[in-house]
Amino acid sequence: MITYPNRLSAEGLCQEERATTGEYRNQLPGIVDEVVASCRNGKCFEHINADPLPSRHRSVDIIERCREILFPGYFKSQGIDQVNLKYRLGLEISDLYDKLAEEITYSIRHECIRHSLTCQHCDEQGKKKAFEFLRQTPQLRTILATDVQAAYDGDPAASGYDEIIFCYPGMLAITIYRIAHLLYRLEVPILPRIMSEYGHSVTGIDIHPGAQISSFFFIDHGTGVVIGQTAVIGERVKLYQGVTLGALSFRKNEEGELERTGKRHPTLDDEVTVYAGSTILGGDTVIGARSVIGGNVWLTHSIPEDTKVLHDPPELILKTKRTEG
Repeated sequence: MITYPNRLSAEGLCQEERATTGEYRNQLPGIVDEVVASCRNGKCFEHINADPLPSRHRSVDIIERCREILFPGYFKSQGIDQVNLKYRLGLEISDLYDKLAEEITYSIRHECIRHSLTCQHCDEQGKKKAFEFLRQTPQLRTILATDVQAAYDGDPAASGYDEIIFCYPGMLAITIYRIAHLLYRLEVPILPRIMSEYGHSVTGIDIHPGAQISSFFFIDHGTGVVIGQTAVIGERVKLYQGVTLGALSFRKNEEGELERTGKRHPTLDDEVTVYAGSTILGGDTVIGARSVIGGNVWLTHSIPEDTKVLHDPPELILKTKRTEG
């Protein structure tokens, strides 16, 4: 018979510790009962006895499959040449169609049930909207090419287009935004926001899929950039890190609920540059074409075109050890 010193069991636990562990585990069913009860009292949130929701995991997979089509040969499907290009893209597009149609169907069905709508023919709508999305992928490729060019033209540190596509968080955020924005325009619920929040989580750049952003868009560095739902951005606009295009205030209706319609976020006309840390607020705020907004500026009113907005340089006090002594 094997004995263990200091009353240790074969699992390395003393008998007192094993007994304590057992006591805690014996009380777990009571916790389960309480959680189940909280699911039935109507005060908390749960999604049970319902059809599947669109999945974050599957949504990310769709984004990656879209990137394979938007930038062929850059990511998973390397080794593409002119001989197998049509075959490889055919496989990718066919597979993406099936997966996207399923997620769109889940999104529409959830919205239909949540609002007790009449039948929306979810399966048919899912297939139709997935096809329409894929039909517009050539235009997506074209506008994303302008964004890559804008990054190359706007950043002297860029060694080439490949580096921008592979490495730049701003380019990744813009790519995800343009995918999500197309779905948003097709009136697909939930799914575009899942995608945009994934982009936010991996890049630190928060672009609502409802924002309207024209071609040749560049976000330099990018961390902390926020672009609200009703923002409108013209061509060849450049934003630096920490820029916020936000709402000035949140209006409420007579019932005290937030009003969710109307333009709440600013408009940036063509060729505007906004430097790091600046905040521009309000749906009536328009930054005129070719204007430059300096760093750490706070704006709540419109600026005419060809204008520079800068702070007065702060007074700097320089001290050396000699002057302090």
